[in-house]
Amino acid sequence: MRRTYLYAAMTEDAVTEKLNAVFKKLRGHGKLTEQNIKDVLREIRLVLLEADVNFRVVKDFIEAIRVKALGQEVLTSFTPAQQVIKIVNEELTYLLGGENSQLSLSGKSPVSIMFVGLQGSGKTTTVGKVARFLKEKKHDTYLVPADVYRPAAIDQLQKLGQDLEIDVYNPRLGEDPLTICTNALRSASINGHDVVLIDTAGRLHIDEELMQELQRIKERVLPKEILLVADAMTGQDAVNVAGKFNEVLGIDGVILTKMDGDARGGAALSIKAVTNKPIKFVGTGERLDALEVFYPDRMASRILGMGDVLSLIEKAQATFDDKKARELEKKIRKNAFTLGDFKEQIQQIKRMGSLDQILGMIPGVNKIKGIKGLQPDEGELVKIEAIINSMTKKERLNHTILNGSRRKRIAKGSGTSVQDVNKLIKNYVQARNMIKKLNTNGMKGFKRGMLPF
Repeated sequence: MRRTYLYAAMTEDAVTEKLNAVFKKLRGHGKLTEQNIKDVLREIRLVLLEADVNFRVVKDFIEAIRVKALGQEVLTSFTPAQQVIKIVNEELTYLLGGENSQLSLSGKSPVSIMFVGLQGSGKTTTVGKVARFLKEKKHDTYLVPADVYRPAAIDQLQKLGQDLEIDVYNPRLGEDPLTICTNALRSASINGHDVVLIDTAGRLHIDEELMQELQRIKERVLPKEILLVADAMTGQDAVNVAGKFNEVLGIDGVILTKMDGDARGGAALSIKAVTNKPIKFVGTGERLDALEVFYPDRMASRILGMGDVLSLIEKAQATFDDKKARELEKKIRKNAFTLGDFKEQIQQIKRMGSLDQILGMIPGVNKIKGIKGLQPDEGELVKIEAIINSMTKKERLNHTILNGSRRKRIAKGSGTSVQDVNKLIKNYVQARNMIKKLNTNGMKGFKRGMLPF
């Protein structure tokens, strides 16, 4: 197995942009020669080195591509450029871990999972996110607050449990972390919980005494998995921390938080390479639903600008209510799509995550002229909701009655302008006409419950 160390500082978007420029040149050649391939590999090497990738990683990565790309299958192919891009994708997927690694929950119930990491990495919130994920998978989860050092850490986990309607162990006064974990496991067993999530104390830095505490907890509870929660934004520090935690505890996987920030992709490669342990999840925001299962092949596709359609579809399926979707389909077939329905669709889209995340999953969006640097205005969605909320029920059902005086009243009530109201009505009418056309031409290709806008 190749031993790799990658320390990337360049953002995923910057790497994507530069690699796409390289691939564009590559596609300009009808047939590829050995020299063409060498030139392309030289440019890919430069992109990675500029991203602060360790020289040994670049050397291994480029050599693996070179060996495959110079084979007769590529050189004699009708689409040699696509063959080379496919090889780059495969090698990048390998660096990211190859295959998706799921949580191991087999064994005698209750199964325990320890969460470890530095303070500020988002560990307690991540415990809540994983609890929510497991609840959706029909697991009866139990949360254990074993951090007695950080002020309000126990309160934070109890609040998360309350929000999620998941039981949380309530430590007695004076209980130490080891006793908390022991009693919590006993309580979980008595009450029939099948998964126990243990939130351990964070560290400002690697502290010998606290690391020993983690070792004692590990020996006492025998966790099925130990998951390191690491902040993707901290770059090289996250890599060093991962290596140390793995050395002392023998972690089973990593959850990368703040992957919606400025240091995406590189940290994933770095930590996987140093620990040789899989990345299980990535956090993409502060909300409890902002957690994605990590798929190396999908991340590789995103880095190479190929989008991530599968994740987008899964997000839509998890977000859109099937019952409401069937009701909406009936309305569409009857051409009865109202402003109230329009507002509900906007809310559904918002629940899928930020618009720039959604756009990033669509193949080819980054190549559209004028899309570079475009940040979708989330405020516009808020404005749309405010305008529709200011309408009467009768107005939402029939937009044709919205004369000048009504529009002035709606604008005043929503804190917007008449121009904003006019713009909304125009967009709604366009969407309605598009739906009517789809209805006339048949519903093939129409994602149930998700509108084409």
